[in-house]
Amino acid sequence: MDSYNDEDAEGAASRGSAVPPERAFRPVRQAAQASDGSQRASEGAGDRLPDQGQDQDQDQGQGPLPASEDGPSPTSRGETPQAAESAAAVPGPRSGTPHEDPFQPDAGPGADPAPDPDGDPASVRLDPDAPTRGIAALSLPYQVAVAVSLALIAVLAGVHVAMVFLHVAPSNTASKEYGKAIDAWIYPEFEQNWKLFAPNPLQQNVAVQVKAEVTTPDGDRRSTGWIDLSAEDGDAIRGNLLPSHTQQNALRRAWDFYINSHDDKNRSSGLRGRLSESYVRRLVMARLERHDVGGEVERIQLRSSTSAVKAPDWSNEKIDLRPQFRVLPWWTVTAADLPGGVDNGRTEADR
Repeated sequence: MDSYNDEDAEGAASRGSAVPPERAFRPVRQAAQASDGSQRASEGAGDRLPDQGQDQDQDQGQGPLPASEDGPSPTSRGETPQAAESAAAVPGPRSGTPHEDPFQPDAGPGADPAPDPDGDPASVRLDPDAPTRGIAALSLPYQVAVAVSLALIAVLAGVHVAMVFLHVAPSNTASKEYGKAIDAWIYPEFEQNWKLFAPNPLQQNVAVQVKAEVTTPDGDRRSTGWIDLSAEDGDAIRGNLLPSHTQQNALRRAWDFYINSHDDKNRSSGLRGRLSESYVRRLVMARLERHDVGGEVERIQLRSSTSAVKAPDWSNEKIDLRPQFRVLPWWTVTAADLPGGVDNGRTEADR
């Protein structure tokens, strides 16, 4: 036993032999930790690494201790035999790093949030899917109260906009019927002294009609009845989601151009008047090309039929619905009045 030295211990460790008990527990380690007792050894057992005990052994000149097959010995971790026995009785890892408790079941994704171990309510984990902002974060009674409040505000804003609109708009059926209520709402806080729309918006239906005098193939002359060109435009755009701009406005704008450039006796006011007359003739001849008038058009006559818009059923306003006509003189059709593609009922021999 006296001949056993450190070299023999290292060789025995490399060959897998057991370390003698009297060499595994050195007296100098027992003397250094005897005064601390088992309590200090158990407290520092989890905080010290196995290499620390070997470093202290090397500092004291005794060299590293060999390791057994089952892992480092208790003395290599800086523990007394009593501390090693008490630590072995505690299950689970002994390191200071966080670990999962093997005796605690997994809560799962749908379980309630786990409270803080120290009992602090502020550290309770909240559900990440729960709303934290907006009306959805409120309880049901508060959500109902907020929804009712927003609905009342929207209704009040709509009524106010409607009252201001009727106040600043030109005189109409609604403003005449509810004039007192509108004035009570507007005055004095919301008084308006300006007009939003034109002083006299269009409240009439205007239709442009044409009559033609034609020469039949037999050489006779006859006149057609009144052809309502505006009614044809209305039929073309009624029910059409994407109506043509020419179907809506070409004839209407041409007639407005003519009326604004002629006086009540159909006398032209100058160059614009003559230009508007030529434009109306060409437009009307293009429209007559779609009709079978029975021959070649020699002359045309236009008129406008103007009637007021009917008042609503709940109104007491009296409106004359009889149409008013404005008849133009006969125009003789010339080659300048035929736009491209219009042959005016002529045959190949006539051309």
